[in-house]
Amino acid sequence: MEKIKETIAGIMQDLAGKKEGAPTASPEALLKNTLTNRERQHIKFKYFKKGVMGVSVDSSSWLYNFNLKKEHLLSQLRYKTDKIKDIRFRLG
Repeated sequence: MEKIKETIAGIMQDLAGKKEGAPTASPEALLKNTLTNRERQHIKFKYFKKGVMGVSVDSSSWLYNFNLKKEHLLSQLRYKTDKIKDIRFRLG
């Protein structure tokens, strides 16, 4: 019984160490991994300050599209990291 306890404790420590030591991806990379190829063609990452991500969109129709799916996109990004608080889409 003692060997199982030691084995489980060792595995849990290894998993905790991997989680803490894992490099976190940049907000830009997380955003691009979340979007489809077609969506990526219409955006340009601008800034990331105090948890707010600024993104430029190339047309008003795509701006409308991104604003419609903003909450879903935020929930996907928050699942990956807790650093991102909001996304601001701008035409430009």
